[in-house]
Amino acid sequence: MPIAHRFITFAIAASVPTFAAPASASEGVRFSHHDWEIACDNTLTCRAAGYQREDDERVVSLLLTRRAGAREGLSGQLQLGAPDGSPGVSSATLRIGDRSHGTLRFDEASDVAALSPAQVTALVAALRRDGGIRVDAGEQGSWSLSDRGASAVFLKMDEVQGRLGTPSALVRRGDGDEAGVPAPVPAPVIRVPGLVPDRDGDAAIARDPALLAELRRTVDDEDCAHIGEGGAQERLVVTRLDASSLLVTTTCWMAAYNVGEGFWVINDQAPYAPRIVTTSASSFEDGMIQALHKGRGLGDCWSSRSWAWNGREFVLAGAGGTGLCRGVPGGAWDLPTYVSEIVH
Repeated sequence: MPIAHRFITFAIAASVPTFAAPASASEGVRFSHHDWEIACDNTLTCRAAGYQREDDERVVSLLLTRRAGAREGLSGQLQLGAPDGSPGVSSATLRIGDRSHGTLRFDEASDVAALSPAQVTALVAALRRDGGIRVDAGEQGSWSLSDRGASAVFLKMDEVQGRLGTPSALVRRGDGDEAGVPAPVPAPVIRVPGLVPDRDGDAAIARDPALLAELRRTVDDEDCAHIGEGGAQERLVVTRLDASSLLVTTTCWMAAYNVGEGFWVINDQAPYAPRIVTTSASSFEDGMIQALHKGRGLGDCWSSRSWAWNGREFVLAGAGGTGLCRGVPGGAWDLPTYVSEIVH
């Protein structure tokens, strides 16, 4: 099964289309409709994922990935799941209506099967019509993939990638020139320098009441309620970033199944001039701040976000989620809306 901490913004299915971000390569796009969703990242790579109907306990998900650019095709993967772990299926038959479309062979560790180009083509055609898609594993049972919302998601993919009205569009095809389809946008490169060792006296800065006072002025109770509680000074932790900058952290909030840590960059002497990075992080390691949160207690959908220290400030390094909350432990897929190349 996919592991949530491999990656990062979950979406909840809606009965009407919902847009979470503008169609911009710099910001990425998330969109969901019924049993389907799409995430397009800042490079214009789009990933569309469909699931079983929400009231169906037989967990199945299809992932269709397409890079930006003319003549780029779709690749596909199909995953089976079970609320109590792996369904234990090694092979099954892909059926659309009454017709077989070949064998699916599932990886033992991930329960994911790679689809052939012919299978992807057949699935996309069926999803645009009336579906009827099943995964048949004989005595082990069958799984039904919903087509509700697929056409809306395909249309969004075509729109984001600039394919509307061209032969490569999934929905609104035309005879437009493929040369006008935008090329992939390069992912930003973030160079993360090595951190310098802590100095004698750095730990004492965490106990300075002036630091706590400055930190409290950067947040309100809704974002960081715990920073004002008794004993908060004891929970401030500082880590040296460079010759003049420190990273300070403390617990900001706690919910039923998530915790938010606050992170600030500060000067290493008063006035500390704290610059807030986030109040919802989970960890810091190797110059990277990570935020990872469950969408619900079952842990079948996660969101994440990360920031990288570039020697001057923390900048966005990644964002995304694992898909709709549909019963796959750890989440079904990695669906980024922002990616970067990290160089240490």
